[in-house]
Amino acid sequence: MKFTTLLGAVSIAALGSSLAAQDAELLVFDYSGFEVPEHHAAYIAKHGQSPSFAFFGDEDEAFQKIRSGFQADVAHICAGSVTKWQDSGLLEAWDTAKIQYYADLDANLKGQEIGAGQTYFVPTDFGSTAIAYNPDEVSADDVATLQVFKNPKYAGRMSLPDNVDDAYALAYLATGVTNWTEATDEQFEAASAWLREIHPNLRTYWTDAGELAQLMASGEILVSWAWNETYPTMVEEGRPIAFQREATEGSSLWLCGYVNLANSPGNADKAYDYLNAFLAPDNVMPLLENGYGSANATALNDQVGVEDLAAAGLEPITAPVLAQLPMSNASRERQVETFELIKAGF
Repeated sequence: MKFTTLLGAVSIAALGSSLAAQDAELLVFDYSGFEVPEHHAAYIAKHGQSPSFAFFGDEDEAFQKIRSGFQADVAHICAGSVTKWQDSGLLEAWDTAKIQYYADLDANLKGQEIGAGQTYFVPTDFGSTAIAYNPDEVSADDVATLQVFKNPKYAGRMSLPDNVDDAYALAYLATGVTNWTEATDEQFEAASAWLREIHPNLRTYWTDAGELAQLMASGEILVSWAWNETYPTMVEEGRPIAFQREATEGSSLWLCGYVNLANSPGNADKAYDYLNAFLAPDNVMPLLENGYGSANATALNDQVGVEDLAAAGLEPITAPVLAQLPMSNASRERQVETFELIKAGF
């Protein structure tokens, strides 16, 4: 798909000119790439310019920077980090009454509110993690189950992401758990044991989607637990690729969103204006073209058909789905520690 429409009342030309103007009353701390004006057209329409942006490479870096005194107003993080940030006193609750599209958010992405019924995390964008495979060399029957990662036929030609959340999403699903926020100690141990068992079958743990695409394009990797963005990228390049989201045990959804930083120096009302702009219907297509689904389910379903969602690896499915919702900080730290040991062969 090509994005050619005008964004609300703001033309593409006007959006482009806004890059030179940044609103000093709102600083957004984000991954690079989300600062493009198409993602906050309504903010520009209201305030005449984009907010200011500062960038981080990963969320641990962002966490440490804020802990060290860096001040911003809102930050874009994924669900797995939320509890750690909240427990450290970095966050202030959102007032959901001020979030224009809150009622339109996908209920599967909201999860449980954190902290005495208060909302510290508002999901805005999501993607899927499932089995990417080479259909020229791997049969559909073999990837009908997540136990394909135990299949000796593909030993040494499989991979997982070097990402603790995605790895444990796979392991929990493979061992029968679809809600990791309720996982027992026994279920955690079973998931960890499953990861240890498949570790010898893996050629590598890939670090980004570009690396995985190269590994699969070369034929070095035939089966991988993968983010959805790899699928349309390789299809566009004419490479052999298929994406199995409906394995018997299911697949996963990861989600990211914005948090309201405590003691922020900027304009609080503009923080809500920015969040509302990001969730606005006119951001559905810009997000989708970059491989992300909008958490505004109403707008997403109104604008995007099942065929286009399937092309992005985001179509509705009937198989189980493990949403990577916020979990306790203790649970996540245990996963991080154990995953590092498993990768080291222990």
